[in-house]
Amino acid sequence: MLETKEVRRVAVIDCDVHHGDGTALIFRYDPRVFTASLHCEQNWPREKPPSDLDIGLPKGTGDAAYLAVLEDLVEAALGTSPDIVFYNAGVDPHAEDRLGLLSLSDEGLRARDGFVARACRSAGIPLCGVLGGGYARDARAVARRHTFLVEALGAAFQRVPD
Repeated sequence: MLETKEVRRVAVIDCDVHHGDGTALIFRYDPRVFTASLHCEQNWPREKPPSDLDIGLPKGTGDAAYLAVLEDLVEAALGTSPDIVFYNAGVDPHAEDRLGLLSLSDEGLRARDGFVARACRSAGIPLCGVLGGGYARDARAVARRHTFLVEALGAAFQRVPD
């Protein structure tokens, strides 16, 4: 999209529990892309190449503290005036996740996805949401948590009749 000039500026909001190291490395020298990662600081990868904005949370962070920091991260990302936002909605920050180390509840994940979707909608910025990690033992619970993103996108971006 950048190369074909469909967009001039992109923001990546990565809320997978692991640092967005791949995105940070790929776009480290591209000023058209703002990368933001909200992750567990003590989690993999050990070496975290810098994003434009990195917020590493301590192990065990729960809903309230996570959502408060998320607001700042989203505000910073949208403040770069992107033409589109790519959002990695990993469900591995959940308390039951075997690899996550954070302690979000289902309600916290729902609130996170809803906040990102509503913020982009309010700013008039298209949002591409992608599913991310989820490593709980209960595969059905992981799949259900992934539906939170779909629900949030549907609620925020539904068409209102004229």
